[in-house]
Amino acid sequence: MVTRIGGFRRKTRAKLRKTVRTKGKISVSKFAHKFEDGEKVYLVLEPAVQKGSFHPRFYGKAGVINGKQGSNYYVDIKDGNKKKKLLSHPIHLRKA
Repeated sequence: MVTRIGGFRRKTRAKLRKTVRTKGKISVSKFAHKFEDGEKVYLVLEPAVQKGSFHPRFYGKAGVINGKQGSNYYVDIKDGNKKKKLLSHPIHLRKA
């Protein structure tokens, strides 16, 4: 077998690039945002924070908050016809 080249963030240069106006410090309110169960959110990666991020293939998808683990939230999304459960930090989530 051929070994797999590349990792989690391979080929994500456009997705994980900030525009000039959004570069800089991250606001604390975004970092410590609270969500309730059943709340709709969009999955949008924050490139400056690598911890608690979901796989880039789910970038831009909409989901529903379905629980919490530590400071992270479980988000239920639909990938085709399959339901999936992602664990993500609140900095990577936006209210819908």
